[in-house]
Amino acid sequence: MAETRERPQIVLISPPELDLAVFPGILARLLDAVPVACLRLALSTRDEDRIARAADALRETAHARDIPLVIESHVLLARRLGLDGVHLVDGARSVRKVRRELGRDAIVGAFCGASRHDGMTAGELGADYIAFGPAGATPLGDGRQATHDLFAWWSEMIELPVVAEGALDEATVRDLAPVADFFAFGPEVWETPDPVAALRALDAALG
Repeated sequence: MAETRERPQIVLISPPELDLAVFPGILARLLDAVPVACLRLALSTRDEDRIARAADALRETAHARDIPLVIESHVLLARRLGLDGVHLVDGARSVRKVRRELGRDAIVGAFCGASRHDGMTAGELGADYIAFGPAGATPLGDGRQATHDLFAWWSEMIELPVVAEGALDEATVRDLAPVADFFAFGPEVWETPDPVAALRALDAALG
């Protein structure tokens, strides 16, 4: 009998800029409307104080709902701010060092573009999940895309959870839902007039 694959879960990526006077309320409504497995703080600023204040606000909102909060790239801040882990964007290069620094219990994820090799290496070095992308078509970047074949191969051959992200729409989500464990949504939600409706539509596409 064929094994039934579990329904994919959602990772919600923060907008690159936050208005902390209003965003926590928007986030709370979103998290209460649609099941989210993990929240990722991914700000464009490199101002430590702004990142710390955003992390404090998002951590309170996320942890009140038992949702882990990871931060993109800033390994030292992850530990200092009491976050649940870090999302690395340099493939496998930092995984071993970060795992050693943050310990066994921290979440360590690695974005590996469309590289099967980088994904496998990151997994061997201790990553908890691998993210591939962009999973949808986009004129941005170098033109490489994480294809359905990549996710299908990974889901068949590798036990480590795989995340699809980047340029996602409902059709792409439906196509990849059978072969991805998580979908990470950011601009797909925030760059719409109604983020709650947008996330609900993407969630429905998961099957």
